[in-house]
Amino acid sequence: MASLNKVQLIGRLGRNPETRFTPKGTKVTNFSLAVGRRWRDSGGQVQEDTDWFNIVAWGRLAEICQDYLTKGRLVYIEGRLKTDRYEVDGETRYSTKIVAHNMQMLERKPDEPEPDLPEEEEDEE
Repeated sequence: MASLNKVQLIGRLGRNPETRFTPKGTKVTNFSLAVGRRWRDSGGQVQEDTDWFNIVAWGRLAEICQDYLTKGRLVYIEGRLKTDRYEVDGETRYSTKIVAHNMQMLERKPDEPEPDLPEEEEDEE
């Protein structure tokens, strides 16, 4: 039987990434991602809501996220859902997060200069 666990999100970072290391020295970076959505209600009024997701990145991707991402930055995240189960005072609780496999920045920082584009060459006939 085939299975699929894939998530694709575009949103803005809700906080700056936080990085830590596992006991074996692997880098792990966590951050939250806000994904907005709009719809019209039955009365025709535009409604808005924001869904928040916890993102975790490992290894080289964790390092890239820590170095380049900041609160408010628009990004594309691709990964998989992971649900952790833990107990607090004898009560079982669950926490779902996105384990990122790919990240793409969708805008430049405000202080980043426009990239130099090569001059277009005229076609010679």
